[in-house]
Amino acid sequence: MSVILTEDEKMIVELAADFAKQAIAPTADEMEAAGKIPKAVIAQMAELGFMGINIPEAYGGIGMGEEVKALVIEEIAKADASVAELLSVHTLSSDIINRHGTEEQKEKYLARACSGQVGAFALTEPGAGSDAAAAKTKAVPDGDDYVINGTKCFISNMGKDEGDYVILIALTDPEKKTRGMSAIIVDRGTPGFSVGKAEDKMGLRAAPVSELIFEDCRVPKTQLLGEAGKGFGLAMAGLDGGRIGMAAQAVGLAEGALTAAVQYAGERVQFGKPISANQGIQWYLADMATRTEAAKLLTLNAAKLREAGLPVSKEAAMAKYYASEAAVYVADKALQIHGGYGYMKDYAIERVYRDARIIPLYEGTSEVQKMVISRAVIAGR
Repeated sequence: MSVILTEDEKMIVELAADFAKQAIAPTADEMEAAGKIPKAVIAQMAELGFMGINIPEAYGGIGMGEEVKALVIEEIAKADASVAELLSVHTLSSDIINRHGTEEQKEKYLARACSGQVGAFALTEPGAGSDAAAAKTKAVPDGDDYVINGTKCFISNMGKDEGDYVILIALTDPEKKTRGMSAIIVDRGTPGFSVGKAEDKMGLRAAPVSELIFEDCRVPKTQLLGEAGKGFGLAMAGLDGGRIGMAAQAVGLAEGALTAAVQYAGERVQFGKPISANQGIQWYLADMATRTEAAKLLTLNAAKLREAGLPVSKEAAMAKYYASEAAVYVADKALQIHGGYGYMKDYAIERVYRDARIIPLYEGTSEVQKMVISRAVIAGR
């Protein structure tokens, strides 16, 4: 599809595409085998401005909007969905701090984000996945501090050596349930805060995902993000942006899988002709291309609306739902086109196929997205 960008925006997206091809794609398998994204890659993204893509220039960022952020994540996901996930979650945390932080918090954390320090967002708990309102982690007021106790799980951008700060959603007034949840920024290294089990994942194996443990973790009240008791609403609004980022990741992954399938179908000769000459393969490619294009349109539509400051929960859910399911479909058909070779680690599509499967699960499952969409439709929005 054709996207109209300013010269500066176009330059950033082209820079992301070049970076993905030259710095990420050649080492994607090595990063997966090592189970981590090298700090040098993150430093490069910081130097190129991607870690501060959605941060205002006043705090060291390059101040791009939602559409350009989505396009940058998309370009990186074409090469490796793990790196795209890290960037998407990082920009989610930056967006929340920029929208709700005090001036002191913005000056401190947004500058760190631009420099390459990695931000995370912690909402999910062992008993509170899709039902985020069931979270039990508590941050009890005690003088000038909060004392935090609880466990978060499946937290992206936090690993043994990865992750520098996290936006934690915790109960500061448990009796009020969701109206008693608050958002608190917790720095890595704070006494009582530790990174627990690193998850051994099916895909996205280079992207850090871990358990977070809080045991009498004392944090100054100045680390409160936004108002006390407003954390659940802050988290839900933040997830609108996060879902657009994950949709962009899905689109990029699908585009990468489609490109690989087209290339392989043109090179693989069976019965005396390239398999791309077979109508069955052509119809696969037609379906793959159409779903990828539709996913991109939904994603950029949601991005444009959010950039304009308009309500976007329904559109973000539609983009995340459709793009994630499209990514799984396209990766599956791309592997099918590769035949037996696609099942072997010699071809990148094997990794891409595994990477795709998580996208309909995190940042809200496809079922949760359909709940959001249906409620908006029934309400006439």
